[in-house]
Amino acid sequence: MIVIHHNPDCGTSRNVLAFLRASGSEPVVIEYLKEGWTRPQLLALFAAAGLTPREALRETKSPAKDLGLLDEGASDEALLEAMLAHPILVNRPIVCTANGTRLCRPSETVFDLLDRLPPGPLFKEDGEMVIDENGRLT
Repeated sequence: MIVIHHNPDCGTSRNVLAFLRASGSEPVVIEYLKEGWTRPQLLALFAAAGLTPREALRETKSPAKDLGLLDEGASDEALLEAMLAHPILVNRPIVCTANGTRLCRPSETVFDLLDRLPPGPLFKEDGEMVIDENGRLT
């Protein structure tokens, strides 16, 4: 089973979802902006992905700066509390597979979590080729 914590308004997240589907998987899609996060869920995801709250913080197109979260003195606890109140603060997409959990930025990092690559050619939304017609990463 594959789970993607997804934001449909994010191009990177849409690319990752498309790559997963192209690989023959139909992942469980969690739209975290609608569902929100729980503290145990975030802590488990960050631990599984080897991320600190600071490493998982979305700094752009989020209220991180306005909330003072970009300051070096902002604690992990403050970041977690803010992420619970403002789900947009968690960078995305986070993908969980039997092969591991990862923040998939750039989108091609999802391929490390798959047992096999999708057939090529495969392109991102912007037209950039990521897998060629011979099935090789570009």
